[in-house]
Amino acid sequence: MRLFTYYPNPSNKKETRVGIFKDAKQAEFIPVSDADASLPGTLMEIIASPAFMKRATEIQGQSNLTWKSSDGVAYAPVIPKPEKIVCMGLNYADHAKEGGNARPEYPSFFMRVPSSLLGHQQAMILPPVSDKLDYEAELAFVIGKQCHRLTKENALESIAGYSIFNDGSLRDYQRKTNQWTIGKNFDYTGGFGPCLVTPDELPKGAHGLRIQSRLNGKIMQDSNTEHFLWGVIETLVLITEVMTLEPGDVVITGTPAGVGYARTPPVFMQAGDTIEVEIDGIGILKNTIAKEGK
Repeated sequence: MRLFTYYPNPSNKKETRVGIFKDAKQAEFIPVSDADASLPGTLMEIIASPAFMKRATEIQGQSNLTWKSSDGVAYAPVIPKPEKIVCMGLNYADHAKEGGNARPEYPSFFMRVPSSLLGHQQAMILPPVSDKLDYEAELAFVIGKQCHRLTKENALESIAGYSIFNDGSLRDYQRKTNQWTIGKNFDYTGGFGPCLVTPDELPKGAHGLRIQSRLNGKIMQDSNTEHFLWGVIETLVLITEVMTLEPGDVVITGTPAGVGYARTPPVFMQAGDTIEVEIDGIGILKNTIAKEGK
């Protein structure tokens, strides 16, 4: 099943609704509220309830629905306001190497804030204080139930679904301190979407999925989640050693080699560019780049 969040009125970013795609083509959808008015209005509430998720699955299988075209839909981030966005760095050996880092003994974790997120087909914003906005193609997954001290045996039971993330990074700000957080949290720099794909549609732990980024159609990153240093299961075990994860929390799993700052000469995204991130079985996250206020 493929669920997503959208703005029914693109000029009002405070109001969101949930849609269900008809199939993997993602060409048609139905608003959840049209199919069953008793379902909650946010994806966070739906994924937190096994009963609501079961009902959503039943809706997708109904034959009497009037499906709508997804053309022109104004996508919101899959989860617009997660309580926690836990990000990993250096989770691919080739990316660690291109940044001059040895293979790490432990992941580099950092946090994002909700105001940094934007949806599929929305503009990533280039702020006036920097021109070094870089792309990072990443697999994301969303937590479906409260979990703490997970084990390798039960970790995957906590996942509601998988999505795509572009961890847009202002590289000069990222390097102003020893911590990366400041360069990773500019407003509207973290593309998140287009949808949440439930685990039953993907390999166990999203293993073996090809992941690419394309800047203006040119392939910049091309790898596979089989190259994770820490897979989804190991990542969950490590994070929940430390903190309790709640429904709607998002985990971002790191990027492979090919980022812009490591190229000669460096390649940064400019206003007017288009950046796409594609992951097998999930889809394509597409964003344009725009200057702030334009």
